[in-house]
Amino acid sequence: MGAELISGRIAQMERVTSESSVKVRMDLDGTGASTISTGVPFYDHMLTALSKHSLIDLDIEASGDTHIDVHHTVEDTAIVLGEVLRTALGDKRGIRRFGDATVPLDEALAHAVVDVSGRPYLVHSGEPEGQQYHLIGGHFTGSMTRHVFEAITYHSGICLHMNLLGGRDPHHIVEAQFKAFARALRQAVESDPRTDDIPSTKGAL
Repeated sequence: MGAELISGRIAQMERVTSESSVKVRMDLDGTGASTISTGVPFYDHMLTALSKHSLIDLDIEASGDTHIDVHHTVEDTAIVLGEVLRTALGDKRGIRRFGDATVPLDEALAHAVVDVSGRPYLVHSGEPEGQQYHLIGGHFTGSMTRHVFEAITYHSGICLHMNLLGGRDPHHIVEAQFKAFARALRQAVESDPRTDDIPSTKGAL
């Protein structure tokens, strides 16, 4: 079942496979309220931060074969997030389209640029070698950060440039990226009070 628009810019989707079960409800015009339960505590922490700093309300309930690995549950949740985001955006009329944010977390610094372009693309750079092997919170491997952004960008049709400018602590490195993405996404999807047009010379995004 694909994502469905409930009203305004509120959308939801349920996706069930042999590896995971994921339900996501999203309100782009929210206040940053969230209820997150994926069975992966550190991922819950990151998605809560994503909601809080983007001002997008998120209700996420996911479960999966985490006794094997958290990979399926984490990636499948991101897939559904992307699909719901795409649906909630509608024809993208009246949005700012572009967002840019640089966010620190102690020694870590991340820069994110979002273009709600309709063309999925991810540039992800700057993580120190070895970050991908760190096990954060006992479950979440550093390599999953890129997988999450890949799934969201591909399924939502946005372009994301994510560059880690500095960082040492694996937890801080991931969290700075999620918060930078949240702030850039907030700018990109919010209404532009100066226009209700589609922000493209092509007339469609």
